[in-house]
Amino acid sequence: MSVIGFPLSPVLCALGIVQIFGIVAAGAARLAEGTRHERSGQWLCLAALATVGALCGAALQCGPDAGATCAVTLALMTLITVVDFRSAA
Repeated sequence: MSVIGFPLSPVLCALGIVQIFGIVAAGAARLAEGTRHERSGQWLCLAALATVGALCGAALQCGPDAGATCAVTLALMTLITVVDFRSAA
């Protein structure tokens, strides 16, 4: 008997792990800004963006909900890396 009440697909679990990795990589790249680790953070974020972007198309095979979740993750990663949240003052 499953603890959570429904069976989990290994593919969906892998998609979730990659999405979490993508959000963490985008946040780490933002936090590394201005430090000596900035370049490696940017390369990590670029690799994560490419991975999540490629998975957006592949996730459609699992259903529209999985594809939409990947697309939202990709949009959040882009916002985290592009938008400057510091005050303009």
